[in-house]
Amino acid sequence: MKILVATGRLAEQTVRNAVGDLADVLIVDTKVAAFITPRKLFVAITDQLGSFDHDLIFIPGLVSGNFAKAEDELGCKIRLGPKHAYDLGFVLPFVEKMDFSTSVPACELLADVRREMALEKVQELEDAAVVPMTLGNLKIGGNSRMKVMAEVVDATGLEPEALALRIRSFEKKGADIIDLGASLHATPEDVKRAIGIARDTTVLPLSIDTLDPILIREALKCGIDLVLSLASSNIGDIGPEIAAAGVPAVVIPDPGEGFESLVSNMELARASGLNNLIADPVLDPIGHEIAGSLVRYMDFHKQNPDIPIFFGVGNVTELIDADSTGVNATLCGIGADLGASILFTPEYSNKTQGSINELKRASQMMVLSKERQSSPKDLGIDLIEIKEKRRRTDSVLPENFIPAEKNKMWILDPKGSIRISIIPDIHGIKEGFILAEHDIASVVGKTAREVMDTIIKMELVSRMEHAAYLGQELKKAELALRLGRSYSQDDEF
Repeated sequence: MKILVATGRLAEQTVRNAVGDLADVLIVDTKVAAFITPRKLFVAITDQLGSFDHDLIFIPGLVSGNFAKAEDELGCKIRLGPKHAYDLGFVLPFVEKMDFSTSVPACELLADVRREMALEKVQELEDAAVVPMTLGNLKIGGNSRMKVMAEVVDATGLEPEALALRIRSFEKKGADIIDLGASLHATPEDVKRAIGIARDTTVLPLSIDTLDPILIREALKCGIDLVLSLASSNIGDIGPEIAAAGVPAVVIPDPGEGFESLVSNMELARASGLNNLIADPVLDPIGHEIAGSLVRYMDFHKQNPDIPIFFGVGNVTELIDADSTGVNATLCGIGADLGASILFTPEYSNKTQGSINELKRASQMMVLSKERQSSPKDLGIDLIEIKEKRRRTDSVLPENFIPAEKNKMWILDPKGSIRISIIPDIHGIKEGFILAEHDIASVVGKTAREVMDTIIKMELVSRMEHAAYLGQELKKAELALRLGRSYSQDDEF
């Protein structure tokens, strides 16, 4: 396929460097490539090309306009390339494999396609996985993907609507298993009520999180799918009943004990008739001998390679003041090396919101990494939220420039003020909404642009400095929603 890449004068060298010998380059008579029009494209082709025999023309991804008539006259496809010239080298190798779009920039389209292909591969590997255990249709252990267990803290004490909302939210974020945490004061009736609500809310497997044999017994009567947890204190009382029900259970070491205690409790569980066991060597927080606990995991997995392993990621993320994204990704990679089968998180504190989705993506990345026998990069799925994988070309400071300065005067807009806030996580919808309130109307939207466009259309703003201020604040609000942060108008982000 013969390809022509159209660009403006300003980006010429960047385009030539990115394209190499993968395509021909056409310089259109405009400084900014985004301002290319069908007429300017025709003129450039006529002036610069002796003959035209190309199969595809890439115009910049930020170009707006209808090039359908130009396509007909040239007898050639015209498609949007990437937004940034730097990404041409990444996009061009795919021209033989897919048809690009007249409305979606190639970089965005390709990112979606690569992600879809990656997820299809993850599902293909999951379908083929051989495992020692299942929870309903969910595969646990073996060479299957690590599953994300999301704990609803104090599920037995929540009001029915609050519990159902929490479960729906966790399911939407990607949880594979819902763990119902029982409070210290929970009664069997509380357990029965929580499981009933959960069953009416989701089809995901459910686990009960308690050491109390009385509560576990009630959960078994209600058809619980998994029991957390067994230790020497309760195995004798409830172990045989769990075995009779055929329900898998997680075994932990006794409080304050280590590897030998876990091994001993596993033996006690087997003696009670339990065969479907998951081992939890217990991941200690940073600052509390996390390295020793990782050794414990490694030793247990080496000695028992066929036993699924429970990996309590939340023990670390909840007890470190760091963004959860990188912590979860790293721990997920370590867990994969240690044979982890279940990744546990309560997503309880504000700083760990989003952990379910982060662990789900990280677990998918580790499946692909293992399949490709490579580091978890360039997979089509990633956890890069703030930093960037490829830096765009930066501008060069011109010789003659005007130093910016803040206007010391502020004149109130005659149209009135607008108060901006956000409404996060409505009914489990992660992205939430931006709310812009004016005396005569309240505008709600998901992006700064659509809210600002509506404000302008309704003529709720009349001064340029007011419009500029609103654009700044609306974008901050949008970023707060995207990153799961709070927002307060006029505060530094």
